[in-house]
Amino acid sequence: MKIAPLFEVPTELADPSGSKCAIVLTTRIRLARNLTGSPFPGWAKEAQRSAMLAESLAVVAELPQMKKGLSLTVDELSDLEKQILVERHLISRELSNAKRGAGVVISRDQSAAVMINEEDHLRIQVMRAGFQLKKAWNAINTIDSELEEKLNYAFSPTLGYLTACPTNLGTGMRASAMMHLPALVISSQMEKVVRAVNQLGMAVRGLFGEGSDASGSIFQISNQTTLGESEEDIIKRLSSVLNTIIEHELNARAKLLEADSSKLFDKIGRAFGILQNGRLLTSAEAMNLLSLVRLGVDLNVFPEVRRPVIDRLFIEAQPGHIQYAAHGAFESARRDQLRAQFLRTEIASFGPPDFNVTGKN
Repeated sequence: MKIAPLFEVPTELADPSGSKCAIVLTTRIRLARNLTGSPFPGWAKEAQRSAMLAESLAVVAELPQMKKGLSLTVDELSDLEKQILVERHLISRELSNAKRGAGVVISRDQSAAVMINEEDHLRIQVMRAGFQLKKAWNAINTIDSELEEKLNYAFSPTLGYLTACPTNLGTGMRASAMMHLPALVISSQMEKVVRAVNQLGMAVRGLFGEGSDASGSIFQISNQTTLGESEEDIIKRLSSVLNTIIEHELNARAKLLEADSSKLFDKIGRAFGILQNGRLLTSAEAMNLLSLVRLGVDLNVFPEVRRPVIDRLFIEAQPGHIQYAAHGAFESARRDQLRAQFLRTEIASFGPPDFNVTGKN
């Protein structure tokens, strides 16, 4: 398997030690860039895309941040490998469905990736665990500057970086955070939050971006405007919105505990019991159960050391990862069996929940 090395190196994205905010799982910044003299990938002929891919792969793979990483073309990957890369947020669904002449370079620790010939010639992304937008920006700005020294970016003094989709003109930047918001979901406040965030020029999507469900109460919050603002202004504005959402989530948790802590703890206890004993679990059900156990970690029902395990299981319970671990392709019913078995094994090391730690019964 071409992507096997990804499983051999621990990823820093499951380590929350760099961030003090448990509500934000990861932060990501993505830059859209195109090269002069070549049509956008959607308009290019196969020979043009292949030439662009060969040139860009060689340049990106030589970046210091990408040394010992993986350079992959889409046509050499199996459907399962592409699914796993999507589940790890290393490529988009669009790239996984791309024609010949598309590829990706992934850093050894999986914190950076550059997609080639998706919608744009280059889609550069950097991810960090927790709430670390500034660190993510500093890292991607370095990569972008190094690439710009070797590649001729398409840039307009008036419009900024030129992109295949007009909504990405200007900075070409999408900054986002993956947020765990179970209390807002339980208390039926997410719809109100989504409306407010949209009015502030931000988008709210599910775990896997546009069109995906918010399984596990995980939402992706990102900027929508890229033209007329600097990168620093976008990050500052997004950070302000994220801090407001964090405050609302914490307030919702406090109100749930105050109104009926037994009801909330019952949800957490039942979720833990099903993960311990369930024999059939769909992806969506597993995500929702893991979400409640993670909320239990936040409320000190489970020890803090369990948080990285839950964050890892959010990804490893996905269909592609379940099939990879079981060394085969399986129908959904068999995957549900394998997922339940996998999660029972992982959860077995957890001690029993302690509902007295918070001082509420």
